Amino acid sequence: MTLVPESAEISLQLSFDVTRTRVVLRSSGAFRDEFARLVGLISAGDQTGPLTAEIGLDDFLAGVGELATWPDQRVQWDEALANLVTDVLDDADTAQERLSHAELALAPGGIAPGEVDTRLGGAWVGELTSFQRRDIASLLALRHGANFSVPGAGKTRVALAVFAAMRELGEAHRLLVIGPKSAYEAWESESSVCFKEPLRTSIMGSSPDVAAEVLIVNYERLGRAVPGLSAWLRASPAMVVLDEAHRMKLGASGAYGSACLALGPLANRRLILTGTPAPNGARDLESLLSFVWPGHGKRVVADAVGGGDLAYASSVLRPLFTRTTKGELGLPPVTTRIRYVDLPPLHREIYEALKGNPSARAGDLEALGKAMLRMLMAATSPALLVEGTTRYEPLAYQVPALEAAPNDSLGTLLANLPRYELSPKYEEAVRIVAENAGQKRKTLVWTTFVRSITTLERLLAPFQPAVVHGGTPNRDEQITRFREDPNCLVLISNPATLGEGISLHHECHDALFVDRDFMAGRFLQSLDRIHRLGLPPETETRVTVLAARGTVDEVVAYRLEEKLEFMGSILDDPAVRQLGDLQEEADPGVGGMDAADVRALLAHLNGT
Repeated sequence: MTLVPESAEISLQLSFDVTRTRVVLRSSGAFRDEFARLVGLISAGDQTGPLTAEIGLDDFLAGVGELATWPDQRVQWDEALANLVTDVLDDADTAQERLSHAELALAPGGIAPGEVDTRLGGAWVGELTSFQRRDIASLLALRHGANFSVPGAGKTRVALAVFAAMRELGEAHRLLVIGPKSAYEAWESESSVCFKEPLRTSIMGSSPDVAAEVLIVNYERLGRAVPGLSAWLRASPAMVVLDEAHRMKLGASGAYGSACLALGPLANRRLILTGTPAPNGARDLESLLSFVWPGHGKRVVADAVGGGDLAYASSVLRPLFTRTTKGELGLPPVTTRIRYVDLPPLHREIYEALKGNPSARAGDLEALGKAMLRMLMAATSPALLVEGTTRYEPLAYQVPALEAAPNDSLGTLLANLPRYELSPKYEEAVRIVAENAGQKRKTLVWTTFVRSITTLERLLAPFQPAVVHGGTPNRDEQITRFREDPNCLVLISNPATLGEGISLHHECHDALFVDRDFMAGRFLQSLDRIHRLGLPPETETRVTVLAARGTVDEVVAYRLEEKLEFMGSILDDPAVRQLGDLQEEADPGVGGMDAADVRALLAHLNGT
């Protein structure tokens, strides 16, 4: 492509918009018809005026070949955009070559795992497992890549090794890590032990540390940090890593995704890390691979999955990412069961009344999301729906229970239900924790709602519970007490707060889900808190899911099974698929809903 001097008369001008997620095309009046035709070929409907258009970066890169039809050579490119297009086209050729030779042990241009150590240079001193060397070799074969290994496989160390190899080649002098706050400790500790001279690592403050070799920023502050981070990336050759990359699965339509997509093209190498790349299906995977390979990632996924044969899709996509499975980690098996409970009479009566609430049938997604959350609460205890004096107030259960008056209204029953009936889920949770405590086994209890956490805290008081939720001021203190105090036999939390970035597998081998939502990725992440690398081979890990019969819990179980089946098939990981099909155990945000979740929930609300 040719960069035309600004002084020349331009027939077509191409540049980034201010967000760097869209491409602005401008033409002169002499080429009005040709311009309309070109925009129609690349992305119909994105023409903003007779001689202007704004096209999403992914669509533009996917259709960039149509520029060959432009009848005039006086085309002016923004230099950064021109460099990105060249990079994407070169990498697309490499990726296609990798796909074309998927059957070979070593694709053209690849390196053998045994060559990895020499690529990392003398500054690298971190120890590597055989599967980490394999993953590093695979990632170095492509300019940009994805590591979908399970938690505990050492994705942080693998990413730092790729950076070390880039640094040896002079292709990257600094590393930007975008991830959750819970990942800070891992990046700081790993960057200090993997290099002979610890890397200068900095957490993003009000502005980027200009001297940092590794700069870490969390997703929540990413949007307002884009201008400063853009300048930091431009100042020296850099690599960008998205840790827990599923956080940007909404792509350009989400705040995190749009910021990541704006920063990605500024780096010489892009790498994403997540053990749950497609928690809701192919669209999530498209968004992630669009960051890695703009203009091509989405198309490759769509082409692979379009036929519906997931085994074929897995074989097509497998050369484009690396994954270490739990089977390869050699972990002892985990026993996962679902235990159904029956709602007592008043609970069932209130639940059925709530199902028929017309406000729960509203057609917009936000209203349906609120309806879903209400039904999840009601399946645990309808009393959670009654506003307390504070958002943390626990339900006050009456022991022994009182008798409800026959003429009480549903509203009265709802407000006073804890006086009349104990939630069967809470009753079962107390029974399971007590049984585990009798065997000196600690239990990690998961529940979605804060008032459910505080209610269980009161019910499980004899076991001196630790409690962590979004409003907990001393989270680390609570986790330390659970780990170290032999009398603290239960930790109660929600997946939104504690689902990532913490290891409890040395202290706890029992997890109990009082409820679940539609977020398959969050469910998998929560399971991984107690089932990770480092478990002794004789360890017995047990996971129990509670579900109320005839409620939304059954809808959630069905949809999670479908999502985990898809993800496991794409990743060629039987362990993920098996988690979707829980064995029934005899009795002894808007929750991540997608369109299929909505249909399933509406069917439930309508009694079909």
